[in-house]
Amino acid sequence: MSKKQIITSRAPAAIGPYSQGISAGNLVFISGQLPIDAKTGKLLEGSIADQTRLIMRNIEVIAEEAGASLANIVKTTIFLTDLSNFQEVNSAYGSFFSEAPPARATVQVSALPLGASVEIEAVVVIG
Repeated sequence: MSKKQIITSRAPAAIGPYSQGISAGNLVFISGQLPIDAKTGKLLEGSIADQTRLIMRNIEVIAEEAGASLANIVKTTIFLTDLSNFQEVNSAYGSFFSEAPPARATVQVSALPLGASVEIEAVVVIG
């Protein structure tokens, strides 16, 4: 099996020793995305819904770089530092999937990198 690194300047650069995404066979594993603006490299300040929408747009451009789209996502994991934000995140996240949303897990964590409140990772099928 071969693997290929997925890199795009349209999404935030990795902040550690990991790739934005890795394709292996017909799967693409998109690393956890924080609400970072790709142009400024800074964490978005604003509502948790705004942060979630930015993350989903970042995931979308990584998927596009791999030759896929949001419609090809089969699994996501959402990490929240406060589950009381679940409904607001859920609403913003859900707006990206018109039908057959991917399987998903949502978990509360004690902290996220850069002090973020939300992080989302995704698995995408190509073809």
